[in-house]
Amino acid sequence: MCRSIHPLHNFAPPATPDEVHAAALQYVRKIAGTTKPSQANQEVFDAAVAAVMAATQALLDGLVTAAPPKNREEEAAKARARAERRYAS
Repeated sequence: MCRSIHPLHNFAPPATPDEVHAAALQYVRKIAGTTKPSQANQEVFDAAVAAVMAATQALLDGLVTAAPPKNREEEAAKARARAERRYAS
């Protein structure tokens, strides 16, 4: 999985359309093997991003949980702490 794609479910406030788009874009880039498609492939690339974005939003809208929503700042702090431990020399 792409390391730049982060969980989007069960956060307060919910994931924004920009976050869903960024995740979809990273996914399509990974699958396509390119960060910038050629002009010949731009239309199909953009259509794939839109389709993945729609599927992602539908998934997020349909998921249910009994767990309380996570705090974005707390989760980011945990991720930074994990990275510090992982990359400490």
